Amino acid sequence: MAEVRVIPLEGFPEVAAGDDVAELVTYALELEDDDVVVLAQKVVSKAEGRVVKLDEISPSDRARELAGDQDPRRTEVILREAKRIVRVRPPLLIVETRNGLICASAGVDGSNAPETGTVVLLPEDPDASAARIRERLRQLTGRTVGVVITDSFGRPWRQGTIDVAIGAAGITTLLDLRGRRDSVGYELHATQIAVGDEIASAAELVMGKLEGIPGAVVRGLHLRGEGRAADILIPEERDLFR
Repeated sequence: MAEVRVIPLEGFPEVAAGDDVAELVTYALELEDDDVVVLAQKVVSKAEGRVVKLDEISPSDRARELAGDQDPRRTEVILREAKRIVRVRPPLLIVETRNGLICASAGVDGSNAPETGTVVLLPEDPDASAARIRERLRQLTGRTVGVVITDSFGRPWRQGTIDVAIGAAGITTLLDLRGRRDSVGYELHATQIAVGDEIASAAELVMGKLEGIPGAVVRGLHLRGEGRAADILIPEERDLFR
C-alpha cells in the first residue's frame, strides 16, 4: 500500500468575492499529478460571493416561529436555502438543500464569516465549483489533480461533526466493491466506500476549525475518475429516515 500524505495549505489570505481560489492554492504549494486539493466550503463560498448581511433580511412569520431564542433573520436565510424541512427542534433545523444535501441549518453559518452580522451560504452547486477550480488549476500548473470541497456535518447516532465531501471533481468519490470477492472468496453484496468523504475527513485533521488553514493536499492516492460528491448522497428510495 502506498504512503498517503496530508499537507496543509498554509498562508492563505482572507478570501473575498471574486478571488481566484485556484491561484491562491498554487501560491501555497507546488502541486503534483494525482494530488487531491481539498478546500473548506467557506473559502469557495466567499470567493463566489455567497455571503449574506443579516441587516438586509426581513424574517417571515415562519422564521420567527422556528427561531426560538436565535436570530430569526438567520432562520429566514435557512428557509430560503432549503428545499424542504426534514426535522425541527427549534431553533435547530435539519433541511434538504436545493442540491440534495441533508444537513443542519442548510449549511448557513456565521463562524469564520467576513464580518459581524453576516452569514456564509453553501456554494450553489458545489460539484460545479469543484470542476471549475480543477480546470483552473490545470491551466495554471499543467497538473492533473482532483478537487474536493468539504463541510462539517453531524451524523445520526454519533456525537461530534466530521468533514464530508459536498463537492468533488476529477476523482472517484464512491468506490463500488459490490460483486468482488474477499480473500476467502466471499462475494461483497453491499460494500461501497465513500472515499470522497474519507479524503475530506483526512484533510480536516490538518485544517482544523480555528487554525485559519482553509485547505490541504492529499498526496499519494490514485483515484482519478469522473465522480461527483452528489454520487455519495443516498437515493431517496433507500433512505430510512425520509
